[in-house]
Amino acid sequence: MKSWSKAAAVMTVASCAATPVMARSLICVWDVAGKSGDVTSSAVDYVVAMQKNGVELEVKGFVDERVAIEEFRSGQCDAVIATTLRTRPFNAISGALDSIGATTIVRNGKIDIKASYEVVRKVIQVFSTPQAAKLMVEGNFEVGGLFPLGAAYPIVRDRRINSVEALSGKKIAAFDYDKAQGVMIGRIGAQPVSADVTNIGPKFNNGSVDMVTLPAVAFKPFELYKGIGTTGGIGRLPVLIPTVQIVLNKAKFPEGFGEKSRLYWLSQFDRALHFIDVAEKGIPAAMWVDLPPENIPKYVQMFREARIEIAKEGIYNKRGLNIIKRARCDVNPSDAECATKTEVD
Repeated sequence: MKSWSKAAAVMTVASCAATPVMARSLICVWDVAGKSGDVTSSAVDYVVAMQKNGVELEVKGFVDERVAIEEFRSGQCDAVIATTLRTRPFNAISGALDSIGATTIVRNGKIDIKASYEVVRKVIQVFSTPQAAKLMVEGNFEVGGLFPLGAAYPIVRDRRINSVEALSGKKIAAFDYDKAQGVMIGRIGAQPVSADVTNIGPKFNNGSVDMVTLPAVAFKPFELYKGIGTTGGIGRLPVLIPTVQIVLNKAKFPEGFGEKSRLYWLSQFDRALHFIDVAEKGIPAAMWVDLPPENIPKYVQMFREARIEIAKEGIYNKRGLNIIKRARCDVNPSDAECATKTEVD
């Protein structure tokens, strides 16, 4: 991982590209780990790569994702890198990628995590094609790329909470800007507790909530080991695979830049998987909990039913979900759901 001093140098150095360079554009970058995090490191390399396309970028880092989004929305930044849960209002189709269980593959009663990430890859590949370019634009905003942040697992303070039934009445942290979380938590009889990235760690660690659903990259920055202690655990059941999106103010970039940007981030997919692997291996093995295998297909079906209900309520984009289903069936064509072409009409 690059040091911040090197990153700062990259951000301030003038472009040496032979092609004409536009005025420097400011990109707001959220990273849960701050300036030393993997997202920031990837953003710095993106800056260098985009210089070859005649675009000079400057990175402005944020730990509070809400502030990064607001600065982009108000025009203080020309682009933003943030989680898809936050960027969904800028593009509903690409935002569907972070729907509950949308990319999860089950084979022989077990989660196939490698295949699940392959679904994410295939969807990003579709979004990166010239044929999908129009889908990546909503009004003045254009999605300039996506990459996985890592599977989000249920993390509990008491590992006896190892089933949906055991969650009844329990308090579960829910990001207040993602209505789907509250709907899902309500469906299983639990109590959603409003949270955001600035307080979800403390709420879990001090016992204000019994469970959070987060990727491994949040384990150390949020000090989740304090809340897990000796009694808690991390269930090996990805509720979803959160992604990060790059959203551009289309008017601030040259024609065709969005497609070049999407192709660049597609080329970084394996690098993102490496970061995820490192983060998951950094969690003590004793903290991982395997759920009863007979329950896993039931949970995946529950995710699907919830996803369809949430789409019908207008929270998830139906077209996006149908694109993701095609990717799932491409990866796992023998699944019973592949007997129908669409997930939701």
